[in-house]
Amino acid sequence: MKKALLLGIGGSFFFAFTFVLNRSMNLDGGYFLWTAALRYFFMLPVMALFLIRNNQIRQVLSEIGSHKTEWFLWSTVGFGLFYAPLTAASVYAESWFTASIWQFTIVAGVLLTPLFGRKIPVKNLLCSCIILAGNMIMQATKLAGGIGGNFIVAVLMIVIAAFSYPLGNRKMMQLTDGRLSTVQRVFGMTLCSMPFWIVCAVISFAISGAPSSSQCMQSFCVALFSGVIATILFFKATDLVKNNPRQLAVIEATQSGEVIFTLILGILVLKDGMPEPVALIGIVLIIVGMIANSLCA
Repeated sequence: MKKALLLGIGGSFFFAFTFVLNRSMNLDGGYFLWTAALRYFFMLPVMALFLIRNNQIRQVLSEIGSHKTEWFLWSTVGFGLFYAPLTAASVYAESWFTASIWQFTIVAGVLLTPLFGRKIPVKNLLCSCIILAGNMIMQATKLAGGIGGNFIVAVLMIVIAAFSYPLGNRKMMQLTDGRLSTVQRVFGMTLCSMPFWIVCAVISFAISGAPSSSQCMQSFCVALFSGVIATILFFKATDLVKNNPRQLAVIEATQSGEVIFTLILGILVLKDGMPEPVALIGIVLIIVGMIANSLCA
């Protein structure tokens, strides 16, 4: 459990680069669908390099061939319907705001538990709600100013992403049943989500033309830090506890660390303003919720 917890926190650090760099590309005028598609276009060859050395790609292709429909469906859900909406949200909100609302995925992951034949771990759900409350408090100043159309669109996009990510991940863990390594599973999901990303790229080119060199470079960084390193760390962590719903909820809750990491990176990289004093209360609640969640397990 300790190893899984450390991997989950490490994954949340590298995943924080998603929110910061996505916001940076948006501020530079990069089209959001290019930002989303380029991440996975860059991920695919990088992931392949991990596997070619050990001749492990053939096993992945064999697994995909045995369950084509499920692989393409749940890869599109877990990667496509997760990342395209999440990237769209960066158009409407600051990096730390997107990261904090994204934490709804912690609760979403717990609520999905009955779909896999297990009971909802109530204590973990309550701890996850504490984390979510901390995130809502961080948004207090925004909410006090009124709920505008941009806020609603951003939240809707993030809610779609919040359910899609754990659903796709858990379905693929269930489908592969330990026959593939974490790296193999991530590569297979990336490969099977390619039709979705190709459609996104065609739409992006028709609307905005080719991506800029800056957008390509930043997308490569997102692919490396968040798409490869963070995804492998997080998926490995969930693999270690996949048969224990309570521990799985704890590992999924480590994603709340993204808020703090994104806040720090946003201030250092994007020169974002410091959060209001009330937001610090929210940060404390997030940390308390994470600790309580680990103690529950």
